[in-house]
Amino acid sequence: MPLLIVVLGICLLLLLILVFKFDSFVSFVIVSLLVAIAEGMPIGEAVLSIEKGLGNTMGFIIMILCFGAMLGKMVSESGAAQRITTKLVEAFGKKYIQWALMLTGFIIGISLFYDVAFFIVMPLIFTVAATARLPLLYVGLPMLAALSVTHGYLPPHPAPTAITAMFNADLGKTMVYGIIVAIPAIIISGPFLSRTLSKIDARPLQEFISSKPLNDEALPGFWVSFFTALLPVILIGFSTIAGFFMADENIIRKVLGYVGNPVIAMLISVLVAVYTLGLARGRKIADIMKSLTHSVVSLTVIMLLIAGAGALKQVLIDSGVSKYIGELLSNSTLSPLFLGWLIATILRFCVGSATVAGVTAAGIVLPLVTATGVKPELMVLAIGSGSLMLGHVNDGGFWLFKEYFNLSIKDTLRSWTIMETSIGVSGLIGVMVLSLFV
Repeated sequence: MPLLIVVLGICLLLLLILVFKFDSFVSFVIVSLLVAIAEGMPIGEAVLSIEKGLGNTMGFIIMILCFGAMLGKMVSESGAAQRITTKLVEAFGKKYIQWALMLTGFIIGISLFYDVAFFIVMPLIFTVAATARLPLLYVGLPMLAALSVTHGYLPPHPAPTAITAMFNADLGKTMVYGIIVAIPAIIISGPFLSRTLSKIDARPLQEFISSKPLNDEALPGFWVSFFTALLPVILIGFSTIAGFFMADENIIRKVLGYVGNPVIAMLISVLVAVYTLGLARGRKIADIMKSLTHSVVSLTVIMLLIAGAGALKQVLIDSGVSKYIGELLSNSTLSPLFLGWLIATILRFCVGSATVAGVTAAGIVLPLVTATGVKPELMVLAIGSGSLMLGHVNDGGFWLFKEYFNLSIKDTLRSWTIMETSIGVSGLIGVMVLSLFV
């Protein structure tokens, strides 16, 4: 009976969001309340559980998401993303142009949220394809595959950050393991896959092509751009690696542990970007702060969505459903990592949003993390991989891709959906292999 209530709750959630077009946050709260009542919780306890879920979920991730948005704003407005792209394309040459764009997409994707990164890289993709006289999908897919991977696998993106907090996973290890899994996933779903799809005729509308990049003189230097965009990864990565090889009392380990704390690392990165990409290039501090304020405004919907999923997760815990599901799933012969991936895949197919699929799946399989002894960092990546699977007509990215490349729905399914599915399957395989060594 408890499992049936959860299934009905998820179905109602999908119905509210997809059919009745309810706001995602409102839908999560309604479903959380109804599930709690159906499981026998008094109304007062149900409301307290929802409040606890909202607060606990947002307490950790709000600073990381806000600082991530601010860093992305500085990288995009300053032209640092454009500088990184042009420099790497020049360095790799036409023969290896796909690898240059793949690497660029990965660097940009770490520091920028998906939608922002997409709008920034599209003019760059069009420019490179026209200059090198190469098929558009041959040029574009490696970069877009890299953006999708960072969106699904790596903090400070919303879903990986929220799931990391739910599982009490180590964010630094999640990032290091995520990069290890991301590399083959991007290569398979980018340069290799694009060679089989490059014959799809993409003819973007002229108004998209006419978007002009900044003049070279207006761009920051390559190394400044590169260092600033990757600074969070550098700080958190060094701290995590030091933890593997240095004793806790080592002074270097302590310093790296401090600056590698995710919140501190993101704050330092924002402050460095304010100087390197702002003040050092003649911008006024008041103008920079105004831009940073605007960058956070767009996060409201995402944060409410994640908070709503956190409320549902807490109701499942407080009502005892999570324990019941955990005992039920723990008897399965399937790998917990595969189960997490499968549930996220089903939700992604149904609801479209990778963020909703990821955080909802995390709430469902949370008991598996403690009951089975699976590495929480690997479970974050398994769910992240599943949350990218089978993107189709209910996925906002599907329509962005279709419209910018001016493709038919059939060709978008042949390219975008196959790319996203390839990323999801490659990610699962990578996680399974990594689980043998960590």
